[in-house]
Amino acid sequence: MGTSMLGAVVVGMGTAGWVRIRDMLAPLPGSPAEKLSVRGFISRRSLGTQQGVSQISVEEAVNREDIHVAFICTENESHEDNIRTFLQAGKHVCVEYPMTLNYKAAVELWDLAQEKGLILHEEHIELLTEDYKEIQREVEGKILQEGTLHFTGGAVKPQFGFPAFTGIARLTWLVELFGELSVTAAAIEEDSSNNYSKLTAKLKTSENKPLRWIEERGPGLPRGRNINFHFDSCTLTQIPSVPKGAVGLFMQDLTHFSAKLVGQVSSKELQKEKIRILHCLKLAERIKQLCQS
Repeated sequence: MGTSMLGAVVVGMGTAGWVRIRDMLAPLPGSPAEKLSVRGFISRRSLGTQQGVSQISVEEAVNREDIHVAFICTENESHEDNIRTFLQAGKHVCVEYPMTLNYKAAVELWDLAQEKGLILHEEHIELLTEDYKEIQREVEGKILQEGTLHFTGGAVKPQFGFPAFTGIARLTWLVELFGELSVTAAAIEEDSSNNYSKLTAKLKTSENKPLRWIEERGPGLPRGRNINFHFDSCTLTQIPSVPKGAVGLFMQDLTHFSAKLVGQVSSKELQKEKIRILHCLKLAERIKQLCQS
């Protein structure tokens, strides 16, 4: 791609969209993110100018030759259509997780990206946190016997999608830590009048060791992850408390995405990431099927 700037549009102006613009306006010095130049944002609301950036229409963004990249930061239910629109227009795409709310669509979108020679990137800032890196170090070389990951958090709106998809960050943790998984059972308890839901999924590793994932959300529930990983040699019951890294998580993700755009990430790495993302979405789909059957 040479040294020319890559023009970007941000779609959706919630917290994530706002952060994406902020980070592109002041990227990490010396990082490939310096190649990105934000040319506009898209919102259903009429917002005028944000952080000095103009609001533009989807039609303009799709047709402009100085826009090469789209950041999709809308509600989850509109991710799929937005990704498709921009890939079809020949733009690279960075999307906040979950990229879609069903597995089949995700496969189609990856195929489309590959057919057009475009980068498709699903943000996973949970893999960039210092506490995750610490857990990764603790888990390395140990043999899992059984484990539980229990997430709690505030209520989310229904249009964010089924909890197995909205909580795909937790599933991604488990897959990154313990390899390919399969679903053995899943159930959900819901109290919609109180906006409460509790998803319980039973998983197993390729060595047939059981893992349980609980995703519990409701008004006033504190945001947190509780773990209990039982290994051959020890038990890990607490997420290590480590200081935050110097570089913000979204900035780290932006740098990683930009590295792909400028060809600094090997095709082997890209393929590995794609396989993991699709594996997690397939697990989410299976969990949803079991809960609804």
